[in-house]
Amino acid sequence: MKILYFTATGNSLYIAKSFGGEYYSIPKLMKESNFSFEDEKIGIVFPSYNNGVPKLVEEFLNKAKLKSKYIFGIVTYGMYAGATTRHLLEIGERNDIKFSYVNEIVMVDNFLPGFDMDKQLEKLPKKKIEENLISIVKDIKASKIYIKKHSFISSGFRVLGEKFFSHDNFQENFIVENNCNGCKTCEKVCPVNNIKVDKKPTFMSNCQSCLACTQNCPQNAIRLKNEKSRTRFKNENITLKEIIEANN
Repeated sequence: MKILYFTATGNSLYIAKSFGGEYYSIPKLMKESNFSFEDEKIGIVFPSYNNGVPKLVEEFLNKAKLKSKYIFGIVTYGMYAGATTRHLLEIGERNDIKFSYVNEIVMVDNFLPGFDMDKQLEKLPKKKIEENLISIVKDIKASKIYIKKHSFISSGFRVLGEKFFSHDNFQENFIVENNCNGCKTCEKVCPVNNIKVDKKPTFMSNCQSCLACTQNCPQNAIRLKNEKSRTRFKNENITLKEIIEANN
């Protein structure tokens, strides 16, 4: 089994590792121009962004050549997955990727402009992550056929979100405080090499709004305009080193 994943705070990497088998970082595959995979089972694991598939994951799937009788997709989300599964199926259809199984798993919503991390962490036990994950892993091992459905209304929300809540120029939302020590962690965790650090980070124009830079900053020095809290989040089961290795 091969699992292809995209992670910024460790949530999707944790899910990817839970299936066993081999797992590969989509950002690294993009940088290596590695798009061809063949196995008995192939999985795609990624977070929901703006009620849809992250731009980076869509770009990868547009180039991917996946040869398997059983391809599955798992979406991690916090509050609302929108039409992410429908979006994934649309991407798969136009790229000749036939999904046998598509599902979602609720986790901590770490989009800082929309959510207070302290409140999200308080809600963590209610999300029943491990219970839901065990069920999904069991499904995949049994080669279950299942597609999580989303309504056309959800697709409408996604389209409206792309139009009125675009993440273009998202890098303009970052503010670097004086306690930044130039450690370059933000540069290393950025999945698209969009940050360069001299004494302090400089953000360029290809931001994916994944927030890996601010969530993983050891000094908690990278702020966001209109953020809901100063608390930051990283999945407790994943190390910073693993996130750096995934995205660097």
